[in-house]
Amino acid sequence: MAQKKPKFYVVWQGRSPGVYATWDACQNQISGFSGAKYKSFPSRSAAETAFKQAADQHWGKGGSSRSKKSTPVVDSDDLEGMGVDMTAWAVDAACKGNPGELEYQGVDLASGINLFHKGPYEEGTVNIGEFLAIVHALALLDHAGHSHTAIYSDSRIGISWVKQKKCKTKLPRSPINAGLFRLVDRAEKWLESHKFQNRILKWETKHWGEIPADFGRK
Repeated sequence: MAQKKPKFYVVWQGRSPGVYATWDACQNQISGFSGAKYKSFPSRSAAETAFKQAADQHWGKGGSSRSKKSTPVVDSDDLEGMGVDMTAWAVDAACKGNPGELEYQGVDLASGINLFHKGPYEEGTVNIGEFLAIVHALALLDHAGHSHTAIYSDSRIGISWVKQKKCKTKLPRSPINAGLFRLVDRAEKWLESHKFQNRILKWETKHWGEIPADFGRK
């Protein structure tokens, strides 16, 4: 079995910012730290250079970089060891209020690269966002001919709605959220007119930490 390549971790915001040679040492600085910013690099020199730069030049732009509060943080190598399909995509949604300003996004698990980010949309709900995020990912994968790429979502409701091909929200339509509901209508029509083979999988937050597409706002 091939040995894993070593990684070095930069912590810009944590208990003690710096460069760390092991995931355990990095996790001690970020686990439970509100607003932690960190990222993995393939060499010490790259990590030390990045540490001297602003976090926003690197954080959230691929690799192991996330902002957390209290949910356990799990490194990508550990996720693979736990049986997570690292060839999959992950999606998530966030809403300021309920209803409120809604956003959703998707990331590639293997690279951490943000694949899409949509919103904000006025007067939406998280469940609507979770539904739209899954359908958006399905449509992109269908267009690219990637029928075997799985999609992870941490929303049982969103997954259920997609399987039923219907966004079963009870949110009333209004002039404010008319644009959002146009997206919902389009998503439902796409589901009705397309057959997809992509697996839609439940992300187990309790065991794996927050889904990598998480907005870090809890």
